[in-house]
Amino acid sequence: MRRRAIQMILTAVAVVALLMGVPGAFMGSAMVWNSEQRSLDARALSLLRAVDRRVTEGQAIPQSVVEAWAVPLASDQPVAWTRVAAPGEQDGAGAVIVAGDDVDRPKMTSVQSSALGTTVRMEVSAWPAIRKSATVVAMFGGGMLVSLIVGWALANRLSRRLSAPLIYLAAQAEQIGSGQVRARVRPSGIEEIDLVQDELARTGERMAGRLAAERQFAADASHQLRTPLTALSMRLEEIEMISTEEEVRQEARRSLEQVERMTQVVTELLDANARAGGQTAAIHILEVLNALREEWEAPFERAGRDLVFTDEAAVPVLADEAKLIQVLATLIENALRYGAGVTRVVARRSSNKRGVMIEVSDEGPGIEDDLAPDIFQYGVSGHGSTGIGLALAHDLMQGMGGRLELTQRRPPVFTVSLAAIPASLDPDRVMPEGPLVSMGRRSRRF
Repeated sequence: MRRRAIQMILTAVAVVALLMGVPGAFMGSAMVWNSEQRSLDARALSLLRAVDRRVTEGQAIPQSVVEAWAVPLASDQPVAWTRVAAPGEQDGAGAVIVAGDDVDRPKMTSVQSSALGTTVRMEVSAWPAIRKSATVVAMFGGGMLVSLIVGWALANRLSRRLSAPLIYLAAQAEQIGSGQVRARVRPSGIEEIDLVQDELARTGERMAGRLAAERQFAADASHQLRTPLTALSMRLEEIEMISTEEEVRQEARRSLEQVERMTQVVTELLDANARAGGQTAAIHILEVLNALREEWEAPFERAGRDLVFTDEAAVPVLADEAKLIQVLATLIENALRYGAGVTRVVARRSSNKRGVMIEVSDEGPGIEDDLAPDIFQYGVSGHGSTGIGLALAHDLMQGMGGRLELTQRRPPVFTVSLAAIPASLDPDRVMPEGPLVSMGRRSRRF
């Protein structure tokens, strides 16, 4: 905006300077030329009167008189070549008197005649008049240049006064967008900008009220949801401890893991900041696949379908293990509910060897063409569900710095892209060995 304001003001100043300066320079130089011409005419006319006076008195016209008038009175005037023709020259009875040296071009000429028949012709060099005219033009040009410099200085100052309030206003909007809803800046003195700033301040106040209400709701909902989940966790732990049947203890352990994951999901749903900025670490994909296999093998067996896990990458990745399990669990659950045939979860290296892609696919009918572009939008579902699962999974992947994409519609293939960890930074070799505390299932490899 500053550059545009400076350009507009300088354009206006330049137009005014040209409209006023060019005609002024032309008129000034013309006035100087006319002044020099009038001065030469006055000299010639004065000499003509002196000659007529002597002719009237019957006196002769001496050479000295003509030479005296050829020499100027002022030092800045040039010496004139003068020719005086006395009356009767046409009959051969008159006299012609010439004084001064011939003048080269360019020159100024003045011819004066009287009723007595006397003619005076004066010629002077035009260079002094040209120099004076050039000086006038240069003065006008300098004035135009000074006007442009002053206009640039004023435009620069005015542009700062106009742009600074807008910069402050943008900073206030950025502060409100970053969560500082009560950010304020001083008034600018420009009515339109102050109106926008006041409205922005009122918007920030309304946002502050809404955020306070949402935080209160999140706190209440978190308390109301965590209390029964905590009681359920304690009950499942008690069942696991007092039961003597291994199958019951195993089911209780799995249920306890589901409750813990549900508690974490509830926490993330109620905390948008935690959902957007996850804590990533170097993890093994095999650990994640083991957890998913233990959780989903039984449901797939009851449905008479196969669930196949394959780790072709064999490298650690940078991710949040709990959130990655939640994302893959959402895709596996959708494959179980809406897909068909064999469901495959395959982890492989990307083409550039810098990332890992985990593909979840089944042999079902896939995603409809009109639904595919909006499949990760909240509330979008092709089977009458809430449409939250895939949208939440997409947000969780973005929070980890990864991507969740629908790479194939029929049969459906969802791809999770993560950054791979170089082998030199393998967490099993970089981290020092220490005591291992297990609270729940033990990791196993297959």
